[in-house]
Amino acid sequence: MDLIRCIHAAGIVGCGGAGFPTDQKLCGKFRYLIANGAECEPLLRTDRYLMREKAPEIVRIMAALAEFLQVECCVIALKDHYHAELAALRKAVAESGADVKIFELQNFYPAGDEQMIVREVTGEIVPPTKIPAAVGAVVDNISTIYAIGEAMEGKTFTHKYLTVTGEVAHPVVLRVPIGTSLQACIDLAGGATCRNPYIMTGGPLMGKHVAPEAMDTAVVTKTTSGILVLPEGCANESRDRVSVEAMMHRAKAACIQCTSCTQMCPRHMLGHPIEPHRIMRKMALGGDITEMLSDPIVQSAQMCCECGVCEVFACPMGLQPRRINGLLKKELGKARIRCQIPEQEYTANPEREARKVPSRRIAARDGVAKYYDYEITDLISAEQDTVRIPLQMHIGAPCVPCVAAGDHVTAGQLIAAPAEGALGANIHASIDGVVKSVDSTIVISKN
Repeated sequence: MDLIRCIHAAGIVGCGGAGFPTDQKLCGKFRYLIANGAECEPLLRTDRYLMREKAPEIVRIMAALAEFLQVECCVIALKDHYHAELAALRKAVAESGADVKIFELQNFYPAGDEQMIVREVTGEIVPPTKIPAAVGAVVDNISTIYAIGEAMEGKTFTHKYLTVTGEVAHPVVLRVPIGTSLQACIDLAGGATCRNPYIMTGGPLMGKHVAPEAMDTAVVTKTTSGILVLPEGCANESRDRVSVEAMMHRAKAACIQCTSCTQMCPRHMLGHPIEPHRIMRKMALGGDITEMLSDPIVQSAQMCCECGVCEVFACPMGLQPRRINGLLKKELGKARIRCQIPEQEYTANPEREARKVPSRRIAARDGVAKYYDYEITDLISAEQDTVRIPLQMHIGAPCVPCVAAGDHVTAGQLIAAPAEGALGANIHASIDGVVKSVDSTIVISKN
């Protein structure tokens, strides 16, 4: 079985993003293979743990993947202040003799965005709304690379590495079965140390809030990179409390057209024709959103990576261009409208270097500076008696179950697969046990 088939069989998707199936992503001809070790979001430590503790394996996997893809350049890119991780990777490269380069990134946000990392490593600019393959590059984060290595050994994607940090007794990196409850993960980190915590999955800037009433069913998926436990009333909670209607009214009443959101926008700094202040101006004029979708300025919202620099760092009025862009992207998607971008050469803004946002400063603006320097070195590997495995943990349609309630399954067994011709990734049992129910999730229990 060739490597692409191994990856498909294992059910691997991007471990920290939207969950694009990795076998599909690696189909094509590339000049650059880039392992993204930037761990873009402040506070997350999962990829740093893997680079530090699994460096020989990561270098070996990268070398094998580079040989399979026949790339010209194979790079592991990580931030220049990851001293222990850099030392471990350099030692592994030297001892193996692998043709793998180590690239040091500046500590700016969002350095781990695919478009940013391609620019830093290759000097190329990925055209607006395109993916790195447009300039001959393919990027996967370290966790995904490690999962590919396990697939090479015939293992399926059943367990997830993730960070649990913030207001917990013992910030930690976990390795748990997919389908583990978020509450069980928080308990493994010693439990929350504050009342009425605000829970997020992912990082503090691009992560998603998990409502208290959803905690009973919220679980670790293939794309869960971290769990943040933040205090009640944190900056994220304050932003999330603003309704869409209130957000629109604020845009109309308070946007002073200072252009700070545009001047600090990482994608705009790459030369992409997105200008958040102009989108805000359009929204301030009012009107029915569906009638605005034909406007090229509104359509440019599709270029937004939703990093949050505009609303957390740039806007002096506390407005939320990122949320408005996200709303417009959803409406444009529903209407099947694609932003029309001219075919041309794009060049970075000459002031881009001066406008890179330091990670520590944006963490402070977001109210999470307290947790920024946490040293998270411990790994807890824990199995579970019950898991709830969602049928959709990837871009595309939900998978189709191939087991029924009452079936006995073993860890690694296929329990759901994409429909014929559909984009998706195989799903496997993450523990031995009995299937208790099958609906939008498959519940497996050892009892």
